Amino acid sequence: MSAKPTIITNPLDQPWHRFHRGGAAIGSTIGRFPSAVETLDQQATRAYAQLTAQPTNLEKYVFLDQLHNRNEILYYRVLADHLAELLPIVYDPTVGEAIKKWSRDYRRSRAVYLSVDRIEDVRPSLEGLGLGPDDVDLLVVSDAEEILGIGDWGVNGTDISVGKLAVYTAAAGIHPGRTIAVNLDCGTDNEALLNDPAYLGNRHARVRGRRYDDLIAEYLSVAGELFPHALLHFEDFGPSNARRILLANRDQYRIFNDDMRGNRRHRHRCGALGMKVTGQNFADQRLVVYGAGTAGTGMADQIHAGMVRDGLSPDEARSRIWLIDREGLVTDDMKDLPDYQQAYARPASGSRLEARAWRIGLLETVRRVHRFSSVPPQTTGPSPGRSSREMSSGVEAPIVPPLSNPTERIEAMPADVITWSDGRRWSPPASRWSPSSTRGPRSRSGRATTRCSTRVWAWGSSFPGRAG
Repeated sequence: MSAKPTIITNPLDQPWHRFHRGGAAIGSTIGRFPSAVETLDQQATRAYAQLTAQPTNLEKYVFLDQLHNRNEILYYRVLADHLAELLPIVYDPTVGEAIKKWSRDYRRSRAVYLSVDRIEDVRPSLEGLGLGPDDVDLLVVSDAEEILGIGDWGVNGTDISVGKLAVYTAAAGIHPGRTIAVNLDCGTDNEALLNDPAYLGNRHARVRGRRYDDLIAEYLSVAGELFPHALLHFEDFGPSNARRILLANRDQYRIFNDDMRGNRRHRHRCGALGMKVTGQNFADQRLVVYGAGTAGTGMADQIHAGMVRDGLSPDEARSRIWLIDREGLVTDDMKDLPDYQQAYARPASGSRLEARAWRIGLLETVRRVHRFSSVPPQTTGPSPGRSSREMSSGVEAPIVPPLSNPTERIEAMPADVITWSDGRRWSPPASRWSPSSTRGPRSRSGRATTRCSTRVWAWGSSFPGRAG
């Protein structure tokens, strides 16, 4: 078939009603569409009916992805009209399933790909977009080392950047034509991907050290120069890199790390809402973070700051926070503690939580820490029911937000958490569940979705100076 006019192939120029005046086709669109002239509302109704006919969430994701590629305005109309229903489809948890199959199901590129093997291509790749210094508000970049709760997915993780930008547009109103999705292809340590003939990324182990840092430095330098007013959003970087990249560059660039800052702002808000129910403030709380990576410890930092604002000294606030990682309760005798955990490490001796020959897990910590009000778990672990019941036995209205993604990685379902506390628990999950309740006014499970923090940070990024 002959070449299609740009007005047809550009997803941002697609609604049929734009191509007609008084029922007549305009210019190069003559003969390209059926006779009917539809409004955007009519198109959205048809597209939503087609969407709901898809039998699984993954097939709904694929349908929306194809709509996104074909007609971006209609895509965002459908997404905005059904935001609460569709956020779990276009982002987590469904995006995690789609990422696993990304190379095999590859449909269209919606990102810029920057390879650690060709750092010299960073500048021409971004310059080749043809966008000026005032044309871009937001770039979302990921090296896909720690995607949601499923780990290292290499170039397959591209859709985490694309999905996050969709959330920014649908929930916070950022124009999609002023955003850029970026994948940093640094290789992968996922052997299944390296052995998959369909895999589209670099086929070598993940590059670390000096060359990795050179790629990050070049990306920040070029992106900051070409798009000086844009927010540089980092998404799903590994724990060894996320925090140090932020700390090393936040004074020079408008940089924002979602796993550290977005999640902790999200949890801070959940805690504040829960304390409206209990009539307390942050200084009244005891906090256990189950899963002390960069995101979990970032949340601890945010709650710590809230405790200090509400009257505690920094040392008093730290004494009310317990971190639990893969090796159990974080104590000061553990070797090679990351710098971000060290401030919260409990004394290994001379305290009621004295270290023993075995690790101190969640249940044991809960038994020994009194007056809990907030326990945000972050990684999967044993006996969530026992730990929850133990905590509830000593707390009038505990706050327990399950956070991990995707669904198969979540610590506990909100409905179960509420049941284990006899209906006394505030349990706002990270996403995807509709509000539910059991008996009593303090039984609550909310939809604390990604869009909450996205709206806050999207508007915050418009202020001058550095982000964060």
